[in-house]
Amino acid sequence: MTCGHKLGWADLVPVFSFLFLRGRCRYCKAELSLQYPLIEVTNALLWLICYYRFGDSVRTVFACGLASILLVISVIDERTQIIPLGCNIGIVLLATLKIIVEGIQTSSFEVVPYLIGGISVSGFLLLVLMVTGGEGIGGGDVKLMAAAGLFLGFPGILLAFLIGCVAGTILHVFRMVVMHAGRRLALGPYLSFGIFVAMLYGGDLLNWYLGLLGIR
Repeated sequence: MTCGHKLGWADLVPVFSFLFLRGRCRYCKAELSLQYPLIEVTNALLWLICYYRFGDSVRTVFACGLASILLVISVIDERTQIIPLGCNIGIVLLATLKIIVEGIQTSSFEVVPYLIGGISVSGFLLLVLMVTGGEGIGGGDVKLMAAAGLFLGFPGILLAFLIGCVAGTILHVFRMVVMHAGRRLALGPYLSFGIFVAMLYGGDLLNWYLGLLGIR
C-alpha cells in the first residue's frame, strides 16, 4: 500500500482480505504484493504441523508462537540480512514462559539444560564472530541461537544448529549454481529451519542417532 491510509480490521483478515480486494488496496487501488498472502498461508501451515505433532496440548501453543517468530525472522533476514532484536526477545519471553509452565506441570524446575542451551552454540558463534570480524555470521545469528537455546535446551539447540548448517550449505550451493545467487548468505532462514525441526522432532532424531551408535 502506497497511500498511507490506516487499515481497518476488515483489511487485515489473513488471505481473505487479499482475495476479497482482488490484490489491491481498498483506498488507493495500488496492487498489493503476493508475498502477504503467501506468508499468511505459510504461517497457517506451520501451525497445522505443530498441531499435528503435539495435538491438544500447551506445547502446541508454544510451538505455534515460535514458528510464527521464526517465519518473521526468515523473511526479514532473507531480504535485509538483519534479524530484528524484538524477534529474539520474543523467543526469550516465550522460552521463559515455557520453562515456567513445564515446571508447574512436572513440579520440577530443571533450568540447567536450558541455560546450557542458551550459551553453548551461541557462545561458539560469538567466538567465530569475534575471530572473523563478522564475515559470514552476524550478531543477530548469535542472539537467535541464544534465544532458541533457551527454548530448546541442550542438546536440542546443537541439533538445530547442525540441521541449519547442512540445510544452508545444500540450498545455498544450489542457489549459487542454478540461480546464480551471490556468495553472501543470510543464515537466519536456515537456522530457523533447524530450530523448527529440532523443536518438532529433536528427541526422536537424537534417539535414532544414539541407537545407530548403540548407546540406546
